[in-house]
Amino acid sequence: MDQLTEEPKKLSNEEIFDVLNQFITEVIGEEFVDEMDITQDSSFTKDLEMDSIEIVAFSEKVKIHFGQNINFTGWLSNMDLDEIISLKLSDIINYIRQCQ
Repeated sequence: MDQLTEEPKKLSNEEIFDVLNQFITEVIGEEFVDEMDITQDSSFTKDLEMDSIEIVAFSEKVKIHFGQNINFTGWLSNMDLDEIISLKLSDIINYIRQCQ
């Protein structure tokens, strides 16, 4: 009897947001996150005030969690500084959804 191989479930925007929100909490600390209203429109540098080291730590968590199909660092490397500064969680969610 043949078994059907099930495709990995594609996550919704909200599910991806929840995972990314957890990573942000781990990287910048719960005490800071508790004072913020993090939404999909939150930007890393302006709203979350993440520095480059924190963004690198965040990107490593994304890579480990979502697998090799998500080349977050490579995706970022194709952006100029202004694009990275204005990057929002919704941009990352859309990128992850495209890679699923």
